[in-house]
Formats: sequence, C-alpha cells, structure tokens
Amino acid sequence: MTSLSGTAALLRLAVRRDRFGLPAGVYVIVVAVAGTGYTFKRLYPTAAGRAALAATGAANPAFRFLYGRPDGSSLGALTTWRYGIWAGIFAALLTIVLVIRHTRTDEEAGRLELVGSAAVGRHAALTAALALVVLVNLVIAGLLCVVLPLAGLAWVGSVALATSIGACGLAFGGISVVAAQLVSGARTARGIALAVLGVAFMLRGVGDASGSGGLSWLSWVSPLGWIEALRPFGAAPFGGERWWVLCLPLAAGLCGAGFAFLLAARRDLGAGLLPDRPGRPGASVFLRGPFGLAWRLQRGTLAGWALGYAVVFAASGAAAQGIGQLVGTSSALQREFTRLGGQAAITNAYLAALMLLAGLVSAAYATAAVLRLRSEETGDRAEPVLAAAVGRVRWGLSHVVVAVLGSAALLAVAGVATGLGYGVRIGSAGFWTGHMLGAAFGQLPAVLVLAGVAVLLFGLRPTWSVAGSWTVVSVAALLMLFGQALALSHWVLDVSPFAHVPRLPGGTVSATPLIVLVVVAVAGAVAGLAAFRGRDIG
Repeated sequence: MTSLSGTAALLRLAVRRDRFGLPAGVYVIVVAVAGTGYTFKRLYPTAAGRAALAATGAANPAFRFLYGRPDGSSLGALTTWRYGIWAGIFAALLTIVLVIRHTRTDEEAGRLELVGSAAVGRHAALTAALALVVLVNLVIAGLLCVVLPLAGLAWVGSVALATSIGACGLAFGGISVVAAQLVSGARTARGIALAVLGVAFMLRGVGDASGSGGLSWLSWVSPLGWIEALRPFGAAPFGGERWWVLCLPLAAGLCGAGFAFLLAARRDLGAGLLPDRPGRPGASVFLRGPFGLAWRLQRGTLAGWALGYAVVFAASGAAAQGIGQLVGTSSALQREFTRLGGQAAITNAYLAALMLLAGLVSAAYATAAVLRLRSEETGDRAEPVLAAAVGRVRWGLSHVVVAVLGSAALLAVAGVATGLGYGVRIGSAGFWTGHMLGAAFGQLPAVLVLAGVAVLLFGLRPTWSVAGSWTVVSVAALLMLFGQALALSHWVLDVSPFAHVPRLPGGTVSATPLIVLVVVAVAGAVAGLAAFRGRDIG
C-alpha cells in the first residue's frame, strides 16, 4: 500500500456526496457568464453604445474597483469586464468549499480516521480533494468554451476567458489545501482561505481603481487580477490574449498543492501545523447562557459578512454618481434599473436596487445563521447544552436572535456604506448616510420572513430544513430579479416577501404590509420553536 492508495475510491465518494451541490455551483457560474454576454448583446446592439459603456466604465474609479478595467468595447471585452473577475470569485468560493469539506471538515469530524483504518493511504484524501477541484474547474472552463461562442462571443477570446476563470479556481485550490494543513478547525481553515480571497479582491480593486499609474501594479499581485491580465478579447493596439499569464495561477495552484503535501507529512492526524490557542481557565460572563454561546459561535462569520458588505456597498454607492451616464448608453438598461428599483429616477432606482440586493443577501445570512441550529444538532453539540439547565426553546431562540440582530446589522452596514460612498462623491455624506440607513432597514421585514421559514422547517421537518430553506431563499431572489422580466403574474411575484417592502429611496412607505410581514415571521418562528420542543433530537 502506498500513500495514495484509495484515492480513486475517495474521489468517487466525494463526487457522490456533492452530486447535488456541484452541478448547481457549476451551473450558476456558467449561466452567469454566458447570460452576461447575451444580455450585453441585447442591451447594446450597436458598436457606438458598447463604446460609450466601455468609456463610462473606464472613467469611473468605483466601476473599476468593482469590475476591473474594460479592455475594448466588443461584446467579449464587456463580458470579461462585467463578470470575468466575479466569475473567478465564485469559482474560488466553490473550490474553497470543496477543499475544506473533503479535507479538514472530514478530519475534524473523525471520518478520515475511520476511512484511514482501511486500505487507504495517508495522502489519499488530500489527493482526492485536489483531483475533485481540478475536475470541477475543468468542467467549468470546458462548458464556458462551448457556451460563450453560442452566445455570440469570439471563439479565441471565449477560450481565454474560460481558462482564466478555471485557472483562478485552481490557484485558490492550492491556497485552500495549505490553509487546511495549518489549523485544526474547518471553520478557521475556511476563514483563512476566504481572507486570502478578500485580500486578493482588495489588491485587484485598488490596483484597477488607481488607473494606469500609481498602485496599478497591485493588480498583478492578485490571482483575480490575472484574469484581466490575460486580456481575453484583447483590443488593439496592445495585441490579443497573453496566454503566458495562465502560468501564474497554474504555478500558484501547483506550488500550493506541493507545499500542502509537505505540511501534511509533518503533522498528526486531526492536528494543524499552527498550535491551538489555549482558552481561558474559566468562561467569561458572556458564556454563562446559550445566548452568549450562540454569539460566540457566530460572531466571526458575521464579522466577515460585515466587512464584505462595507467594501462592496461603499464602492457600489460611489458608483451611483455616474450611473446616469452609464444607463444613458442603453434604453433597455434604463428599463432594467427602473424595474428593479421600482421608480423612474435613475439614481434612486439604482440605490433602491442596491438595497434590494442587500436585503436578499442578508436573508441568505439569516438563513445560514438559523440553520446553525441544525448543524449543532447533527454534530451532537446540542445535546450537551440541553443536558444542562437550558430549555429547548431558549437554546433555539438564542441562534434566532443572533440571526435577526446579525441581519439587521448587515443591513445597517449596507445602508451606511452606500450612503457614505454616494454622499462623499456628491458632497452630502450626512444626509445620504441617514437616508440610505432607513432605506436598508425597509428590507428587514422580508428578511425576517425567510428566517422564520428556516426556523419553521427546522422545527417541523429537520431533515428537509437545509434544502428547503435555501430553496425558499432562491425562489424569493429569482422572483425579484427575473419575475417581471419573465412577465409572471403578480400573484406569483407576491410570493416573495421582498415584493411587499418599499423601494427606497424615492418610493412610498406603507405600514400595513410591513406589519403583516413581521407577524408572519414571528408566527413562523414561534411555530418552529414549538415543534422543536416536542420532537426528538437528531
């Protein structure tokens, strides 16, 4: 038996375990990129309109921070500008989740020790996880190579964009496997990899926003910047694609994988290279009850979400100053912003659309925070807590309170960041900060409804709670983003709770639907906790 014995079997097992999530993740990335190319073809049918859009994107530092620098005005160049970097981010996120799940998470749960008792080599699990992410990113790149030309993009540029996205995923595969060797906790390893991704986004954003001089070299430090450095659909006078840039992410992935194998050979199973930090000899006063424990368990995740909100919405708010010029390049784009924002004034519609996006993402956070109840239950961590003088309702309510307060905090960050980003650009930061804070809180009742649905499913049908809750969130988001464009009936659109919250700033506020949403959310949470009180644990 060698150190790689059983790798093929573990790879098949990993594919089987992720047979539902993997196709969904690949589908989202491929459809988002291809859909962007098709959308630009529909919104900007003329070369003049595309040139105006490219000029607007290149002139606005906020747009460059969010999306990068446009390299030409062809459909392919605009698609790369609008979604190339973000597709790389999503490929990196999918890779990070897969690597940590099949290495450090299985090791922390004791599954790798059980598997290792059979005829399985020491490095088989690590090799299988790397093989899985290589396979997934090859599938993403291969599908994009086929789909993008069908959307009307040039074949050579499509191959360059597809391979750069897949190579970005491979680069973060190397980063993730190193993180999995450093620490003993899956959550910490995932946090390290996500922190590297966040730093990569910031370096690339600052480099692109600084223009051709100054700190533009920072874009070359970031794996995300290598996507645009490859220059898919590159325009004259600088020539076409730089295929040699692909060597950078591939080398990063290979070096990371090799370093991970060296680290894995020098640590004990279940341990990390970095020593675990000893805790206090006695628990703090905040850990004397379930509420403090729930906050302690989820505060790191909330901090990461809040940091991401602050960066993205500050840059998006700063981009609002040039949104009128951008929308003016396409009447179809103007109709899209008006539809999402729910009003005719373009700037207000754009800001309202941002708050809708903040609400949808906050609903995803609230759902994940509520579902921590299920992970605590299935991980056998709920029983020791409930064995003490802690009731079921009190324990469940602790995580629900964290979900509610956390989602409200995220909406506050989104509103303040958007208001500051826009207000500083136009010289009215104080007014717009307060204005956008109120607009953000207008989304909170809809967020609470989706959190209440997650609590209800956890109490009534725990085995369905994860899939069911995320299905509800996905349906609500799809109805709000694409329902009107698909000409769906208002009876169908009203299924989403976000159809009943005000579109602010600029819209009207009615108290009745907000009160109804809050009542529905409270009723769902109460029913879910009552059902949890009467069912078996596990």
